[in-house]
Amino acid sequence: MEFLRNSFGVFSVIPIVPFLIVYFAGIGLKIEKRKIFLLAMDVTTLFLLMSVSGLFNIVFDSTFGFYLILLIVLISAGLIGGAQNRLKGKVDGKRLFRAVWRLAFFFLGVSYVLFMVIGLIQYISQAM
Repeated sequence: MEFLRNSFGVFSVIPIVPFLIVYFAGIGLKIEKRKIFLLAMDVTTLFLLMSVSGLFNIVFDSTFGFYLILLIVLISAGLIGGAQNRLKGKVDGKRLFRAVWRLAFFFLGVSYVLFMVIGLIQYISQAM
């Protein structure tokens, strides 16, 4: 159990690691590159969620990071679901979840880089 907790901690701090593990494992198993790339994105989103919420809390000295990300994800799900309903007359839950989850990957990936840079600048400026 301790191994799983430590592994999750490492993967949350460096979220590119689970992406690379899943991607290269899929390449080794000879899975189609597009499918394995999307699977690697889906797995990495969970770790990015934890990492970005932690970085947000550190950068802004807050405890609201996870809830803000959850709020943004829920609002985007409502907007995408509303658009699906207007265009097709019904909401496909599977497609909605997949669209929101992959949109979250890109949003969280950019946020991770941004908060990491801001955090490093704050750390360096405090050390001087």
